[in-house]
Amino acid sequence: MHQFSPIVNSSDPITLVGGGEATPQDLQKALTLAPVCVAADGGARLALRAGVTPTAVIGDFDSVLEDDLARIPAERRHHISEQDSTDFEKALTRIHAPVVLGVGFLGNRSDHHLAALHVIAAHPDRPCILIGREELICLAPREISLPTRKGDVVSLFPMGQVEGQSTGLAWPINGLQFDPMSKIGTSNHALGPMTLRMESAAMLLILPRRLMPQLVSALGQSSAVRWPARAE
Repeated sequence: MHQFSPIVNSSDPITLVGGGEATPQDLQKALTLAPVCVAADGGARLALRAGVTPTAVIGDFDSVLEDDLARIPAERRHHISEQDSTDFEKALTRIHAPVVLGVGFLGNRSDHHLAALHVIAAHPDRPCILIGREELICLAPREISLPTRKGDVVSLFPMGQVEGQSTGLAWPINGLQFDPMSKIGTSNHALGPMTLRMESAAMLLILPRRLMPQLVSALGQSSAVRWPARAE
C-alpha cells in the first residue's frame, strides 16, 4: 500500500471522527482515551456539535458543510482530491499515532460500514478501533490478552484465509482454518480472560464496547508487535 507523509503526528492515541452514526457523547468518551481529535470530511460536524475544534479535517470535502468548514482554521483543512479512496482511508493513512479510535464509521449506511471494515483490514500497520453502538471492531493483532468476563461475546470474522490460537474462549480456534467463504467465528464467547494469537493480518475482532479502555491500551502500547504494511 502507498505510504503517505503524515498530516497529524501524535505520541498519544487519536480520535478520528466520521459522518456516520455517532453522538457527541460517543465522541467525548473516545476523547477521554484518545485526546487528539481529527475529522474525516463530514465528521467535522459531529466534532463541532460536541464543542471540539478538530486538529485537522482531512478529505475531499464533498460531505462537509461549508458553514462547518468555515469554523475550522484554514491551516487545519487538508483537501485530498483523489476519488480512489474513502474519506476514512484518506485520513487514516495520513495519521501517525499508536492507535486510532474511529467514531462515526459504523452503522447508518451498510456500504459505508463495509468500506470501513475494508480499510482497517487493508492497513494492518495502522491499529484502529471502530466504535459502534454496542461493540468495538478492530483488526486482530498478532497477540492480545484482554480481561473479558464469562459470557462476553467475542466474534471473529475473517477477511481472508487465516489461522490462530486462543485461550479463554468457549470454542477454541486452535487448528481451524478460517475463510470468509467457508468458516467464520462469530458468536463465540469468553469463559473469562482471553488471549488470541493470529498467524496473519486477516481477522476482524468484535468485542463488547465496555472493553474500550483495555483494547486501546493493548493496541497502543509501545511493546505491541505490529503487523507490517501490506505490499503494493
